[in-house]
Amino acid sequence: MRSTSAEPGVRTRRRLIAASLVGSIGDGIYVPLTMLFVHSLTGLSLTSIGAGLTAAGLCALALMPVTGVLIDRFGGRRVLISALALRAAAFAAYPFAGSFPAFLAVSLVAAVGMWASSPGQQALIGEIAEGFARDQLLAWDRSLRNAGMGCGSLAAAGMLAWNGSAGFLGAAVALATVFALAAVLVARIPAVRPGARCPDEMRDGYRQVLADRPYLLLTAANSLIAFGYTTQAIALPVFLTRDVGMPDALAGVVFAVNTALVAALGVPAARLTMRGRRTRAAALGAVIFALSFAAFAALPHLISGADALVAVLAVATLYTAGELVHSAPSQSLSVQAAPHHLRGRYLSTYQLSWAVCRTTAPLLLGFLLDAGQWQLWMVLALMVLTGAVVLLYAERMLPAHVVRTPEATFTAPREAIT
Repeated sequence: MRSTSAEPGVRTRRRLIAASLVGSIGDGIYVPLTMLFVHSLTGLSLTSIGAGLTAAGLCALALMPVTGVLIDRFGGRRVLISALALRAAAFAAYPFAGSFPAFLAVSLVAAVGMWASSPGQQALIGEIAEGFARDQLLAWDRSLRNAGMGCGSLAAAGMLAWNGSAGFLGAAVALATVFALAAVLVARIPAVRPGARCPDEMRDGYRQVLADRPYLLLTAANSLIAFGYTTQAIALPVFLTRDVGMPDALAGVVFAVNTALVAALGVPAARLTMRGRRTRAAALGAVIFALSFAAFAALPHLISGADALVAVLAVATLYTAGELVHSAPSQSLSVQAAPHHLRGRYLSTYQLSWAVCRTTAPLLLGFLLDAGQWQLWMVLALMVLTGAVVLLYAERMLPAHVVRTPEATFTAPREAIT
């Protein structure tokens, strides 16, 4: 049944945004508690937990191409519902995973659900909105995810205050509940009937993705710039406490400021960056990243005492500005440049740039931290600047509708299945 009213589109948008917010609260609860959470619920050693989580993550990465095929076959909505349901089931099962094989199985289910969620979500946004409206939804999605992560982190801190394992059992129940609720919200979004697809279009599959040089350049650029995002959680706390001399408690303020600014300014910043070329806006964000890294490298030599916190927050704000300028246009590029009939395969390929970065970042950033005070920041600055150059080079080969944002309004699903 074809939708004839704008009202279903409003409901669709609200349900999608609500699902993003609820799911990100779950991420905010789990990420700070991961090791403690699993250790308390399973009783396994931290070494076993680390090995199991790494193995599960690598196996989930290997399954990413399958996720792309499933999105192209069944649509982003169904894959996202399944991914969220897998996460809900995994967290509900964690309290019963007392042996290492059981823990490994549950961790694999959780990892598959986590890595499949992002391409499923972006594919769903690509299915229900186009042009400017698609950019708006992507911006709202990212902004609310940061807000949800912040709320979830506060909830995690409260759960840590509980005595014994009660807090971790509560976390398991909360995580299973929020991901199940997110799945229900997505399930209430009207399904989109895909248009007729020519068999010749579907035959090449990943061969077409690998032959799409401009898209591979976008993916390569993101794989370099993504290391800038991982720095905040992995390397920055160590640098601030060890090299700048900040107390542990104050180092956490930087993360809070970043989260608050991205949540509050994500949508306005996206509106500004959408007025120009996406590639140049994303490259500008990478340049701002590089400037912030250079400033971080200089901090230990320029500040001391009471001025340290003010200077660190100023540089952290510059870093956040780079994230705000880069994130929206780069995400839009990945979705807009993906042809609709192979959107799942394209987005799953792009998601690998994030996944590989997050898998290798602890090793690379740890090595650079051990090398000295400035080596980390100089290497990161060179990486993100290289990513910016690759983006500008790719611009010449991308279609006009991918580079620039055409004006549009939010559209309801073209075919709502009732």
